[in-house]
Amino acid sequence: MDVIINQLFSGLSMASILLIIALGLAIIYGSMGVINLAHGEFVMLGAYTTWALQHYLGFGILFALPFVFLVVAAIGWLIELTIVRRLYSRPLDTILATWGIGIILQQLVRIVIGPESRFVQGPKILGGNIEIGSLVMSNYRIFVIFLSIGVLVATWALLTRTEFGTKLRATIQNRNISECYGIETRRIYSLTFAYGAGLAGIAGALITPLFSTIPTMGTSLVVDAFLVVIIGGLGSLLGAAVASVMMGEVTAIFSMVINDTLGRIAVLACVILLIRLRPRGLFPEKTRG
Repeated sequence: MDVIINQLFSGLSMASILLIIALGLAIIYGSMGVINLAHGEFVMLGAYTTWALQHYLGFGILFALPFVFLVVAAIGWLIELTIVRRLYSRPLDTILATWGIGIILQQLVRIVIGPESRFVQGPKILGGNIEIGSLVMSNYRIFVIFLSIGVLVATWALLTRTEFGTKLRATIQNRNISECYGIETRRIYSLTFAYGAGLAGIAGALITPLFSTIPTMGTSLVVDAFLVVIIGGLGSLLGAAVASVMMGEVTAIFSMVINDTLGRIAVLACVILLIRLRPRGLFPEKTRG
């Protein structure tokens, strides 16, 4: 029982990372209809930006977070402005283009920084553990969990309680009519894509003390994030939150009961079964066609 409790906590901390990554995917697809296969590379860029800020400027992870968000969001904004914007009515071309962008970003990091794993030191203020009976909880993982909840609430408020969110929802419902009312839909799309990329960058920064910082680190994470978005319901923030917890906990339990490889197979089998029963996800929302 002690092992199970600690494994569940580990799954919850992993779920919080998946949630932040999946939020970016859900927002981009839900508002723009874009399946962004370069999203994992935004996670990777967030991790390397954190490493660079710590290595060259001495920034800790906590202090680096806003800078990481701005840097990766700016890269996402530039990619949307130069490439993705031209492909909105061509979904297959968008998939191929973002896949190619991801490969280019990986190779650029290999050439400029190198393929070796980079070390990022976790925040000293969050070192140590909290022990409650047999449950041992890392202070840093607790921080990540609460930060992911804060990001979820902030994203919900941005989309439902701000002028930007109102314009974005209007654009989703009818882009042509929104433009007639003076809404700059291109600017809304650019900012949305940048925000989703920035969230992925934050996730990349947060996992640097937990994962190896290498050029391919975002690949497996974005696959799980895509599964979270599909399970939760495309474009649903609530669905992304629930599905990320389900994915994290189920993966943790299966990995403990059997092993990591068979556990991944079992999780995928459960996802396939769930999609068969709920093709539109747990909390389906109307998204762009």
